[in-house]
Amino acid sequence: MKAMPTVTDLSATHSYDLVEAGSGAHLGRDETLVFVHGWLLSRSYWQPLVEQLEHDYRCLTYDLRGFGESVGALDDYSDDLAAYSLAAYAKDLERLLDSLGLDQVWLVGHSLGGSIALWAASLFPHRIKGVICINAGGGIYIDKAFDKFRTAGQQMVKFRPSWLNRVPLLPQVFSRMMVARPLEIRWGRQRIQDFVRANRSAAKGALLASTTEDEVNQLPLLMSELTQPVHFITASQDKVMPPRFVRYLASFHPRFVEGESVTELADCGHMAMVEQTAAVESVVRFTIEQNRD
Repeated sequence: MKAMPTVTDLSATHSYDLVEAGSGAHLGRDETLVFVHGWLLSRSYWQPLVEQLEHDYRCLTYDLRGFGESVGALDDYSDDLAAYSLAAYAKDLERLLDSLGLDQVWLVGHSLGGSIALWAASLFPHRIKGVICINAGGGIYIDKAFDKFRTAGQQMVKFRPSWLNRVPLLPQVFSRMMVARPLEIRWGRQRIQDFVRANRSAAKGALLASTTEDEVNQLPLLMSELTQPVHFITASQDKVMPPRFVRYLASFHPRFVEGESVTELADCGHMAMVEQTAAVESVVRFTIEQNRD
């Protein structure tokens, strides 16, 4: 079995996959696409999209600290919420890029990963060429809604017995969660695996830290100060991050253009990169080509 590549820095050991661009890459273009996954997920969900893009771009996928195959990163996970803030995860990414010697990258972030990508663009703008957010948005703090979301999320994290992946028909249930149409059963199995193996402190910490009133209210201000291009991909059937919240956050960007800065996918839910891979690929390519130096 091939050893999984990892990079260790002061905060974590990240499992990752770095795929060099194929023969379709243009000479003199050394761009890297870096994919940032969402809460309770892993880098696995980027595989279909990377397979479509790797011919032309170097692609880096990695597991966030405490998720996917990066769960064994630390012997002692902190209970300090600051360790799981969006800024903390963005700084993890910066150290990973340093370790791999990567610069001038485009970030593609899904859900929580989209917010992390925006923070990264703010914290180290000299190396982030642009951001593409998928099923990511927000910036409006609603007390009751966030309280309900946090309570439900904490209950999910608390009850995760290891035998879940052996329950008959459960993969079918997970393959239908948060999507407009059922995914292939393999994605249901993958989601169960990632759900069960996520580190408890990291899962709870990332949930709570990213949904504080201060954190939510910072996103519009952060967006208003970004100088890099940012494009949002939303989905008509996304119940987790409805299109109106995506457009709201996108509208704060200095280069926001109504009808251009946000692409809405029809008949799609919260897992756009898996549900409609070809459509997402098209938007990613167009956005990068449109913003070439």
